[in-house]
Amino acid sequence: MTLNWKTGGLALGLVFFLAVLLVKPIGVSTQFVILDGILWNAVDGSVVTQADDGSYTSTNAYLAKSGGKYAKNVANPLNYSFVFVVAMVAGGAISAFMRGGIGAQERQMPAIWRANFGDSQMKRNAAVFVAGFVVLYGARLAGGCTSGHMMSGMMQTSLSGYIFALGAFAAAVPTALILFRKEA
Repeated sequence: MTLNWKTGGLALGLVFFLAVLLVKPIGVSTQFVILDGILWNAVDGSVVTQADDGSYTSTNAYLAKSGGKYAKNVANPLNYSFVFVVAMVAGGAISAFMRGGIGAQERQMPAIWRANFGDSQMKRNAAVFVAGFVVLYGARLAGGCTSGHMMSGMMQTSLSGYIFALGAFAAAVPTALILFRKEA
């Protein structure tokens, strides 16, 4: 059960349009911070506090910023953005289930990776973890993520969205050419 790229692109565009029209632009990297805060607050209940006037704050400067918006989301995680991220994970799981699971072919290490870096699964996992960390750190440093800056930003014809997309591809293409010199 494979979705045609044209149909998938139209469906994605429709979802983005409806999200902006009905709720707000799509962006997900902040929800990783909210999840961290939820877990931290579960261990140490003093991380997020609520004032008498109903506002929230945190002992952590990052969670306290934006007038306590992040602290409030940690205290009350059932909000649109957090549910959206959970739904993305659930949607991926449902999709895999409907296709009959993740096949052996999809579980294999890509041939181009093996040609350039060998067969070590540990090396691949470490590289993917480091790359994910760098991307997430950069996203939080920039105050957003690829979906927020590039996809939602460009859809709203935001100059910063186009600049981010240009920068992302200007960095990604040469990096890929350097890292993956050998073809599979």
